[in-house]
Amino acid sequence: MTKTARSRTSGRATLADVAARAGVATMTASRAISHPDQVSAALRARVQQAVADLAYVPNRAARALATAESNVIVVLVPSLSNAVFTAVLAGIQDALEADGYQILIGNTRYSDAEEEKLLGIYLQSHPAGILLSGLTHSEKVTQLLASSNLPVVSMMDLASDPNRYSVGFSQLQAGYTMTRYLIDKGRKRIGFMGAQLDERTLKRAEGYRKAMQEAGLYDPQLETMVSDPSTIALGAELLGRMLAVTPDCDAIFCCNDDLAHGAIYQCQRRGIAVPERLAICGFNDLPASAWMNPSVTTIGTPRYRVGYEAASLLRAIIKGTVPAQTRIDLGFTLMARESA
Repeated sequence: MTKTARSRTSGRATLADVAARAGVATMTASRAISHPDQVSAALRARVQQAVADLAYVPNRAARALATAESNVIVVLVPSLSNAVFTAVLAGIQDALEADGYQILIGNTRYSDAEEEKLLGIYLQSHPAGILLSGLTHSEKVTQLLASSNLPVVSMMDLASDPNRYSVGFSQLQAGYTMTRYLIDKGRKRIGFMGAQLDERTLKRAEGYRKAMQEAGLYDPQLETMVSDPSTIALGAELLGRMLAVTPDCDAIFCCNDDLAHGAIYQCQRRGIAVPERLAICGFNDLPASAWMNPSVTTIGTPRYRVGYEAASLLRAIIKGTVPAQTRIDLGFTLMARESA
């Protein structure tokens, strides 16, 4: 085979290589690959054989530039290890795979700078649309989104702006509902333990404060908030801090189930009866929460459905459909169990 762009640049086969191998024009090879129904069976077979022989991989970014079309969807989530977002990603994949979309996933690690960097890089792939976690972003991200003129759907929370697409549930209302549940159970010294302090945690804390203030029970000393990444070990540590400051605390609302699991383990080590002496609840209803001893009272969140519905909404917008609603509230469920 003669030397072509393949040997001069990246070492990968080009469309020109495929065309030369099949003995057809480059445009004909492109048509056989992108629209095989538009060429004869014999020609299609020759091009497919050339593709196989050369291990050719189409340059989708170049095709998007040439045709103003793209099958790439950018998805930015704050964590790839958190079970909450793995479920969201599963929903996205199931919603998009039938249409052949390619998902470009970025892990922002709860960092504005990382989100800015990833978005700047991924926009170079000329995506068809973007799925983002949360509603609050840096000024630079906001500018990048505005200048891209791409459809964007926000996940995990609900936007107040009717011109903004969002799929999720009210984090504030969920925090309020859990706190109200504890108050109705007769608990009065209810603490709140928060970690990571991303926008969703802060809204849950806001809901907690609202319920406590309405009941005349709010005491800022009952809040233990740290910016550290959330872990089971941190939950155990924060329980100790909480009880050191407010030993009369009779319930703790943890911003997620990781912290709740750690708090329960620490109570067992200290001989603190749960829920008799101290009620403990979490958020997100991770699979292990139903099997803890005691099982964890928590807020069940529709994580898979958030991903699925957000991706379905984005797909409809890309296809030119005017959505019936821009704000899809999937709600949440209070899972009352043994720990509270």
